[in-house]
Amino acid sequence: MAQRGLLTEDERQLLFGVPRQQHLIIKHCTLSQDDLDMVLRKRGARNQLGFAVQLCLLRYPGFGLRLNEAPPREMLTFLARQLQVSPHVFEDYSRRPQTRLDHAAELMARLNLRPAMQEDWPLMLSVAAEAAWATDNGVEIVQAVLDWLRTHRIILPAPNRLERLARAGRALARRRAAEALLAPLTEDQLKAIDALLVNDATLKRTPLAWLRDIAEAPNSSNMTALLERLTYVRSLHISPGIVSRVHERRFQQFVREGSVAPAFLLDEYGVRRRRATLVAQIIELEAKLADAAIAMFDRLVGSLFTRARRRQERAYQTTGRDVSRLMRLFHSTITALSTARATCGDPFEIIDEEIGWSRLIKVQPQVEELAQLADGDTLVMAAAKFMTVRRFALPFLEAFTLRSTSRLNPVLAALNVVRDSLRSRRRELPQKPPMSFLPKTWQQLIMETGQPDRRLYETAVFAVLRDRLRSGDIWVEGTRNYQRFDTYLLPPASALSAIADLKAPDDADAYLAERSQLLEWRLKRFARGLSKNAVPGVSLRGEELHVTPLRALTPPEADRLDRDLDLLMPNIRITELLNEVAQATGFARCFTDLRDGRPADDVTAVLAAVLADATNLGIERMADASQGVTKAQLTWVHSWYLREETYKAALGAIVDAHQRLPLAALWGDGSTSSSDGQFFRTGRRSAGAGEVNAKYGSDPGVKFYTHLSDQ
Repeated sequence: MAQRGLLTEDERQLLFGVPRQQHLIIKHCTLSQDDLDMVLRKRGARNQLGFAVQLCLLRYPGFGLRLNEAPPREMLTFLARQLQVSPHVFEDYSRRPQTRLDHAAELMARLNLRPAMQEDWPLMLSVAAEAAWATDNGVEIVQAVLDWLRTHRIILPAPNRLERLARAGRALARRRAAEALLAPLTEDQLKAIDALLVNDATLKRTPLAWLRDIAEAPNSSNMTALLERLTYVRSLHISPGIVSRVHERRFQQFVREGSVAPAFLLDEYGVRRRRATLVAQIIELEAKLADAAIAMFDRLVGSLFTRARRRQERAYQTTGRDVSRLMRLFHSTITALSTARATCGDPFEIIDEEIGWSRLIKVQPQVEELAQLADGDTLVMAAAKFMTVRRFALPFLEAFTLRSTSRLNPVLAALNVVRDSLRSRRRELPQKPPMSFLPKTWQQLIMETGQPDRRLYETAVFAVLRDRLRSGDIWVEGTRNYQRFDTYLLPPASALSAIADLKAPDDADAYLAERSQLLEWRLKRFARGLSKNAVPGVSLRGEELHVTPLRALTPPEADRLDRDLDLLMPNIRITELLNEVAQATGFARCFTDLRDGRPADDVTAVLAAVLADATNLGIERMADASQGVTKAQLTWVHSWYLREETYKAALGAIVDAHQRLPLAALWGDGSTSSSDGQFFRTGRRSAGAGEVNAKYGSDPGVKFYTHLSDQ
């Protein structure tokens, strides 16, 4: 069975093709005075032009002129213009092959070039493997080999041989990376890794499928399930530190392959590759499960207080009529007391006559109940439902190692008290548990009876833990989203390198002082201009700053043209339009296989999967609505070909094609753009919607980033 190529046709043209674009021809085919002296010593216009062509091709791309090969017309025209000859004379150059060979030998000697020898191939393989250590991208691997050959002044071998060499280097890099990941593991660990693909009668599926099945709905049973999976993953004792043994991008390649490959496909991998992929999956799953568990803890604790506030609001709403009745009774009482004072009568007798003393005594419990409802704290109402959290509280606290900048953090001390209490199943807390981090009102509620209320205390501690995790004051070891803040910063060496590239000062105080002076100068300049009405479009009226709105530049005729163009557009099916755009722009080739980077063979399935994403139909409904593609095909394409980076590449291909249109150039060259985020409110929360947005509040919704260029 023939092996699939490493490069696409476009990539081969990019790496091995003779320059055709004007700027590349100028860069690689401009002859110096020494070049002209050497070329013009040849006899006859055809030999001069042929010699110049071979000279340029040996320099770039580095292959020389092959038998019966004609260079691009653009290149011939450019060289002929420099030699002041006709480009058509090149047609007679190859009539005598010996002349071409003699010229090639002379140029190799002058340029100090040599052909690739047998002893060069192991070195080229090593270069390819070193480049592939960090990437599977065929262009990057082949480019590294080409750079090595050009540095050592070696004429490039045939493209097919170089492509096979790069593919062998990639296979070697993959094998070395897999060996590096597996080297620290014991035989028992390897057996446990292999068992991940064996069906488990208890789980009724493979352990790997069970581990991947991560529930998102926040409830105690799903939290328990997350912690069970996390415990299972940690029982394999695979240290995340082995990630440092391979390149980050190579490790991520193992992770991405393992995340979409079903168990049956992983089972068909070679032993080394399968085990390495599973090891990467386990390391990734441990961090993913830990983050998911903490995020669910955040949502569960937050929901306790959210629901408590809602219950309080509903209680207020249901007591509206009672409050109105009691307020009227209170008004009548005040009126009776005012009458008694004005007439110097007995207030009790007047109240009894006009209102009825027994009536006042009867509503006393209702007044007290409403007063308690008004003064009630959400902590009390949240604690009433704390059993939801207590079901998983102990496993949660024992699953994670919490850290803080302070060694004597009172929150961590309180969590230790709660953990010990849950572990020993004691009903009572110590007489004076840590509470200095709690609000005074909560401390008073907890100690209201003289003994700490365990339910209120645990609720308060978990509420504060949620806030501290969000702020980063407390972090969790072994997570990705809840690490210590400085772990997200660049290492010192990388930071200094970035500062040097930006030409920014390495002293923060000096930088801030410099920017402050610049800001002050600009503000003063703006203030002077504003006081003299010298700022275009801006004026100061009293204490208000008025900015003149921009007027629309679109003339009324454009609106009529827009409507006329709409009428000219034919009715077309969305699938036909998508296929036509794919043919015109080539964006479908950007959806490449996750494993080998090859474009999909079934373009129809790719376009159907893209349309399923775009219309939110989903794979199954799209398969039902499509002809010629099945659900299995769409699922496979969606898993292996549709990713964030392939979508970005496809969008880039469309933008590039749009930019090449003559009509687009009428509006600009694409160098100016405007971008913004648009917030769309949704009817209910989903897994992708944010909890709270700093600008738009707590209403559920999703923010989309939009971009518009001057074209």
